[in-house]
Amino acid sequence: MARIAFIGLGVMGAPMARHLAAKGHMLTVYNRSPEKARDWVSRHGGSAAATPAAAAAGVDAVISCVGTDTDVEAITLGPNGAFKNMRDGALFIDHTTVSAKIARRVADEGRKRGIASVDAPVSGGQAGAENGQLSIMCGGTEAAVAAAQPLMQAYAGRIVHVGPAGAGQLTKMVNQIAIAGVVQGLSEALHFAKAAGLDTEKAFEAVSGGAAQSWQMVNRWKTMDAGEFDFGFAVDWMRKDLGLALEEARANGARLPVAALVDQFYADVQAMGGSRQDTSSLIRRLTE
Repeated sequence: MARIAFIGLGVMGAPMARHLAAKGHMLTVYNRSPEKARDWVSRHGGSAAATPAAAAAGVDAVISCVGTDTDVEAITLGPNGAFKNMRDGALFIDHTTVSAKIARRVADEGRKRGIASVDAPVSGGQAGAENGQLSIMCGGTEAAVAAAQPLMQAYAGRIVHVGPAGAGQLTKMVNQIAIAGVVQGLSEALHFAKAAGLDTEKAFEAVSGGAAQSWQMVNRWKTMDAGEFDFGFAVDWMRKDLGLALEEARANGARLPVAALVDQFYADVQAMGGSRQDTSSLIRRLTE
C-alpha cells in the first residue's frame, strides 16, 4: 500500500481520496479550507496536514485535484508547495483541468527534483468520482503513467496515456469542445420538440436509440425538460475549461467557432444567475 498525500477535497477530490483510502492506502490530506480536511479524516481515517509541503513529506505519491493554473502552481512550486518536501523518485499526479503550459512547467520542475509527473484531467463528473468510474487522460512519460496507473485504478473506469507532458490537458480540451456542441444541440432539440407539441418522453425514447444518442441525451434530457439544474458540472467550471481551449486554439491556429459561440451562451447563463448550475442549464437561454 502506498503513502499518499491528497490535495484538494472538493466534489471530485473527496470521493477520489475516499476510494484510495478504501483500497488501504495511507492518506494525508490537505485542503485550503482546513475544516474540510478534518471532516474527511473523521469519516475516512488518515491525517490532515496544514500545508501541501507538510502533507508531501516522505510520501510515495502526491495526488491533487484543485481549481486553476494558479492553484496548481501554488500547491507544487509555491513557498509551501509539495515539491519542497517530496523525495527523489516520488510521483505527482494532477487531476485538475488546467493549461498544457502549467502542466509542462510542473513536469519540467519535477524532473529537476527527481519527481515523475502525470497531468491527468478527468471526465465523468461528480457521479463518476463517487462511483469510481472516471475517464482519465494522461500526459507524461511511459514510466510515470505506468507508476500512476495502479493508484488511479481506485477511481477510474478508463485510463489512457495520450502523450507527453501537457497532452492530458490538451485531450481534456478536446473533451470539453465536443461536449459544448452536444449540449447546445440537445438544448435546441428539446426546445424544438416542446415547441412542436411533441410528447418529449416518446420523442427522446425514439431518438436516443439512434445516431443522435449521447451521454448528455441519456443522462440530461429529462432534467432539462423538468428545469432541474442544481447538480453536476458547474457552468463556471465549463467556462474556465472552454477558455483554456480557446486560448490554446489561438496559439495553435485551430478554429473553434461553435465552442466560442457556446462559451458566450454560457456567459448568458451566468448573467441569468446560473453560474453554479449544471452545464445542461444552457437550455435556459431558449426557454426563459
